[in-house]
Amino acid sequence: MTKNKSSVDKNLQNVVKDLDQTAVNSHHAQQLQQQTNDRRHQDALNHDEPMQTPEATLSNKPTD
Repeated sequence: MTKNKSSVDKNLQNVVKDLDQTAVNSHHAQQLQQQTNDRRHQDALNHDEPMQTPEATLSNKPTD
């Protein structure tokens, strides 16, 4: 993990930078929104779900 050299939150800096952008027209506004959605989607993909052990998978099966 990288260490932040300043006391400023990098995520907060990115949010402020995004909010400072003003859309010129509806097409540009849609492009800005899509960039936000793409970043959120990529962030969700980067967070791994906890792995299930084979024992946990077997214990979740219904019994007949």
